[in-house]
Amino acid sequence: MTGRPRKVAPLGIALDPAATVPLHRQIGEQIRRAILERRLAPGLKLPSSRLMAAELNCARGTVLAAIDQLVAEGYLVAQAGSGLSVAADLPDEMLVPSGVEERQEDRAMQAPVLSRRAVAALADDSPEEAVDGTPVAFPTGQPDRESFPFPLWAKLLEREWRQPAWTVAGAPHPFGHPRLRQAIAAYLGMARGFGCEPGAIVITMGVRQSLSLLARLVLDAGDAAWIEEPGFVGTREALASAEVQIAAVPVDASGFPLEAAMALAPRARLAVVAPSHQFPLGVVLSLQRRLALLSWAERVNGWIAEDDFDGEYRYAGRPLAPLRALDRNRRVAYLGSFSKLLFPALRLSYIVLPDALVPAAEKIMSDVTARASMLGQGALARFIADGHFAAHLRRTRLLYSIRQRALIDAARRHLDGLLQIAPDPGGMHLIARPHPDLASVFDDRPATAAAAATSLSVSPLSACYRDEPRVHGLILGYAATPEDTIEPAVAALASALRPLYKRPYAR
Repeated sequence: MTGRPRKVAPLGIALDPAATVPLHRQIGEQIRRAILERRLAPGLKLPSSRLMAAELNCARGTVLAAIDQLVAEGYLVAQAGSGLSVAADLPDEMLVPSGVEERQEDRAMQAPVLSRRAVAALADDSPEEAVDGTPVAFPTGQPDRESFPFPLWAKLLEREWRQPAWTVAGAPHPFGHPRLRQAIAAYLGMARGFGCEPGAIVITMGVRQSLSLLARLVLDAGDAAWIEEPGFVGTREALASAEVQIAAVPVDASGFPLEAAMALAPRARLAVVAPSHQFPLGVVLSLQRRLALLSWAERVNGWIAEDDFDGEYRYAGRPLAPLRALDRNRRVAYLGSFSKLLFPALRLSYIVLPDALVPAAEKIMSDVTARASMLGQGALARFIADGHFAAHLRRTRLLYSIRQRALIDAARRHLDGLLQIAPDPGGMHLIARPHPDLASVFDDRPATAAAAATSLSVSPLSACYRDEPRVHGLILGYAATPEDTIEPAVAALASALRPLYKRPYAR
């Protein structure tokens, strides 16, 4: 058949033997389209398969394969003694007259009705990457992609999956890979200063799943929980999905204020805090407030969720000891994430549960269908146990401190009169606050949109607030932004913002 001219059958079917689409699919798709466009009317009798094969110059089996599929889908009806015909009961609204174009108003009426959440998602046009896949400045919560040793990671993956145990490949524990949980426990004891049993560690898909699990363990629907204001949007989403009443407590220079929290929601039984480096403001919870929070949990039989995803990144002195290290009464659940430290596609986080919650958590996780993927857990266990994780943190700690300094210096040169950026002793982002002369008129939403139009990914500080009043500013992640792109990116940000605020500039 190769090289023969295409022949047109009475049904209007044209076959292309050189196409990558198989002939039976070409036949089926063209008959289906003819039916939907009313070129083949309901009830119309079709030629026999033998005649169609002869007209199309193809094997009868090819035609039969197409017909069988169309009969199974309900487009055609095959009856003994009556031959083959177009189904007579197709819905009229699915059939379009041949050659008739839809009017503009008809297309508008048929446009899908989206939820408010979907419309809001479409409105968020902040770029994560350029079209060619290169990093875009200044995404929040993104690590540096070039510093991760992917060739080593590939070898660890290959070693892990060359001959995996059935407990990993077939019937994994609901808490995750046992060797990964052992490696995490050993690392936390050495690097973060507190001991825990591997059996108390649950591998999750992210902080949302970790918090959702904890909320199901310690709260009933309608119970209250404290969160930090401003704070991570995912915290609110996770607690809301667990039907928890949220009380947003404004943080100050010393971190989470317990007295203000108790005045706002005295019956709360869970506090979600980031004591080592609060997101997004970066404040550190003072020792006095840490002890007061632990005392509260013991006194009211409450619980504390400690989010410590970037606590390792401290550029002045050693990383601060987590709240869990002070917890003598096992009231603190410790949350960590590898996705933001290694690479986002890993999608592996963990929660260290207080011992009393482990039996119930095992029951709950046994019924959870959406668990963290096992594909990378064994390789990550080797990565940690062999010291590669600690070495990677040392490398990136130095790298990120250099990038933070570069961002501050570039902001001083290009954003004078627009935005002010202060250094932070830790973390992976900085907050650019409006110049005092602009504070009353600065709106971070149009500023974010203007930056996105210049292919810059910045986040509005106001989105981190649950309640009014909202403070406006821009969150600039620097960890994933190469040093040589920081200067031109800051200059582009300044150029994007200046038309929004007509006033004299120093530069």
